[in-house]
Formats: sequence, C-alpha cells, structure tokens
Amino acid sequence: MSFADLAPGQHAGHVRDHWWWRPGWRVGRRFYAFHVTFEDQPELYRLADSYRSALAAAPAATLIPDQWLHLTMQGIGFTDETSDATLAAIIEEAGKQLAQLPAVAVEFREIVVADEAIVMPALPAKPVQRLRAATRTAIGHVVGEDQVPEDPSRFRPHVSVAYLTTDGPSEPYVQAVQSVAPEPATVSISHVDLIEMHRDRHMYEWQVIARMPLG
Repeated sequence: MSFADLAPGQHAGHVRDHWWWRPGWRVGRRFYAFHVTFEDQPELYRLADSYRSALAAAPAATLIPDQWLHLTMQGIGFTDETSDATLAAIIEEAGKQLAQLPAVAVEFREIVVADEAIVMPALPAKPVQRLRAATRTAIGHVVGEDQVPEDPSRFRPHVSVAYLTTDGPSEPYVQAVQSVAPEPATVSISHVDLIEMHRDRHMYEWQVIARMPLG
C-alpha cells in the first residue's frame, strides 16, 4: 500500500521497486515541481542518518543522502510542456500566496515502510497541507483550477529516507527501522522552492529555479 493509503503507524505488507518509469518520464526529461528542501538542517540529517544506518543491513534500497532529502509538495508539469511565460506567472503568483503564510515548524519521529519508499511523516500535517494548498491555488490562477495536477486528498507530507528497489515482503525493512529509537527532529520550514528535477540516476536530483519565502 502507498503511504497515502496507510493508517497512521501502519506499514505496507509488500514492497516493490520504486524506479519503474511512470507515464511521461524518461531519461533526460525534466519536471517542474514545488518542494520543501532542507539545507542546514542538522537535526533532520541526524534522524535520517539513524534510519539509513539501520537500513544498511536490510535488502537493497536507495538511501537518500542529506543533499537530496526533500518534502514533495506539488507537481506542475514537464519542462517541455510548460512555457517560460506560464512558469514565470506561477512563480509570481506562488510568491504572493506563500508570503501570506507563516513559517512552519514540523516534527519528524516515526518511520513508515510504504510500498515503494521508507518515509518519515511530518507532524503536524495541517500547516504543510496549507502550504501545498497555496501552491495549488497559484497554479490554478495561471492555468485554470481544472488543470492543476495531482489529487489534493492524497497528500500526506513526509520526507523519504530510502526508496525500495526490489519486490518482496516488507518485514526485513520494518525490522530494520524498528530497531532505531532516535530522538525526534524539529525542522523549521521558512520557504518553498520551485525546482527543476530529474530521476536519471535513481535519485531525485534538482536545481532550484525560484525560492519563495514564507511570511
């Protein structure tokens, strides 16, 4: 089961390879999205590293280094399908929407083995959901509300620490992460980034196109 379908604290029973090519994706293609990225967040790095260390003994998985830790928020579209004018208008509108919202403090503590990733839920979720709603409003003002991609009801804010790379039972991963009892990490979110991302090397890598401060 995907993370969006799991009850709080529940793990998936079966895992699968995350790196299958989703519709539209291919090597060399780039995608615009809103993400929360985490520069200079030592508490988050500490927590993620405790889980990465435990997962080193589990079956193969793609462990995400500190540089590429992120909170996925809202997709926009592929770069070859999004004009410069549309992107500029979305950036302008998103800047206005997000400037009306305060910085957000979230805690990461528990870990969940979902069907394709091992993730840390962000708590409380509602402040982050408001950030995402602001990005959706911005996109809708530019391209029309009916053209905003993704289902808002399935958004559960989280940071992934690993992507699964094989099909099989989840139990080895669950045992690995349950062996860890770290101190929680509190993270302050003071901006949202519009990024240009790719997944050519079995990792989500990006460059920041625009940074939008909160408050």
